[in-house]
Amino acid sequence: MDFAQTWLPFIYLYGIGGIAFVFGLNLILRTKALRLSYSRHKKWIWIFLYGFFFYAGIHALFILIAIGSQ
Repeated sequence: MDFAQTWLPFIYLYGIGGIAFVFGLNLILRTKALRLSYSRHKKWIWIFLYGFFFYAGIHALFILIAIGSQ
C-alpha cells in the first residue's frame, strides 16, 4: 500500500480532527466550563490531551503493524 492509502487518511483524520479538538478545548476554556485554576479541572484537560494522542498513537501502531505484515 502506498502513502495515499495508509498515512494520508491518518494525517487527515488527526489533522482535521485535531483542529476540531483544539477548537473544542478552546471553547471549553473560554466559556470557563473547565477552569485551569482548579486542580481537578486541570487533570481533565490532561486526560483529554492524553486520550487524543493515545488513540492517534494506537492508530499509528496498527497502521505500522498492517504495513509490516504485507
